[in-house]
Amino acid sequence: MDDTVTSSLDLAFWVTAAAILCLLVLSAFFSGSETALTASSRAKLKAQADRGSRGAERAMEVTEDSERMIGALLLGNNIVNILSASLATALLTRVFGDSGVALATLVMTAMVLVFGEVLPKTVAITYPEAVATRVAPIIRVLILVFSPVVMVVRALVRGLLAIVGVKTDPESHILALREEIMGAIALGHSEGAVEKEDRDRLLGALDLSDRTVEEVMRHRREIEMIDADKTPDEIITQALASPHTRLPVFRGTDENILGVVHAKDLLREVDRLVRGDTGNLSSIRDLDILKVAMKPYFVPETTPLDEQMRQFLKRRTHFALVVDEYGTLRGLITLEDIIEEIVGEIRDEFDVVEKESALKREESGDYIVDGAMTIRDLNRAMDWSLPDDEANTIAGLVIHEAQTIPNEGQVFSYHGFRFEVVTRRENRLTKLKIRPL
Repeated sequence: MDDTVTSSLDLAFWVTAAAILCLLVLSAFFSGSETALTASSRAKLKAQADRGSRGAERAMEVTEDSERMIGALLLGNNIVNILSASLATALLTRVFGDSGVALATLVMTAMVLVFGEVLPKTVAITYPEAVATRVAPIIRVLILVFSPVVMVVRALVRGLLAIVGVKTDPESHILALREEIMGAIALGHSEGAVEKEDRDRLLGALDLSDRTVEEVMRHRREIEMIDADKTPDEIITQALASPHTRLPVFRGTDENILGVVHAKDLLREVDRLVRGDTGNLSSIRDLDILKVAMKPYFVPETTPLDEQMRQFLKRRTHFALVVDEYGTLRGLITLEDIIEEIVGEIRDEFDVVEKESALKREESGDYIVDGAMTIRDLNRAMDWSLPDDEANTIAGLVIHEAQTIPNEGQVFSYHGFRFEVVTRRENRLTKLKIRPL
């Protein structure tokens, strides 16, 4: 036996052993490259490329078509792994006979697992961008070499998937960039790297395109208006008593909006009448509110918030009246309302301070919530996830789920929460008690 083993340790043995070692190195290269290129952040690579990194530019080019890149890497990895296993089987069979097959299986499994998979992938996942920028130029060449085979394999795979009814979109990415950013922000908050206030602001800005004017507008029932038929004294008194600087002006019915008056324009007109050449206090009777009112700006209730914010900036105005598809007045929206969706509630010295908070916690653990409070505001305040697809307010959610207007004292359980109607005024649920189940 010893003579057989010794005779087997010739030049061919060492050449084969060296070839197996080289194949293991290539296996480690392919495995590490795949992990690094798929795990690297395109945002970080873009930042490095902007600073002049050629490797980062190549990495972005390579990862642009992820299906083609993965196909080439898997092809190369499988070739070297299968070839190394075949060489090891032939080598150990020559030395140990039939038992060399089992020995080759055990040895190559351990070698490929440790040195061809776990070790390079651990390094790659630890430094994904650094590894990606170094291997990208080589992988770019390999993709060009393997592209004919990869194209055939890709067509075969898509054909098989089509047979079972699975359709693939070659232009789509695994994750949309916007969803990836939102997921990263949420993950950062859960791990303590992002504060709740920062998370709310960032996600609020990203959500503007998914939210409409209808969801954040002030309902028409809450709009303060000026009747154009009132006397000048009454109009001035109302404007001075109002906490708002812009007030819609109507005549006859609140559907007949004639304009929007700004308190500063009204003050200028009063100053002109009183302090003019022939002016005196009695000249106030000549005040024409419609003369100083601006033309009303109407917007559809389905307008996305990001588009409405762009329109506000473009038109250099902060105030718009919201109408439905029939032209009926639904409410009003201001630039401040949209900004509050990002930064939270904004209050100044003229805002009316509510006597009772819209959200109050009781000793029992229940929360007393104003029915007009929006679901989004409650979710942001409590880190809950109540759905806001079918309703904007908490009262609206309960009415939608109950499919009726509940009476006081009725209790419901939806979405992992217990809802109790505390106060009902006419057809409105003004107070509810909520407790997480």
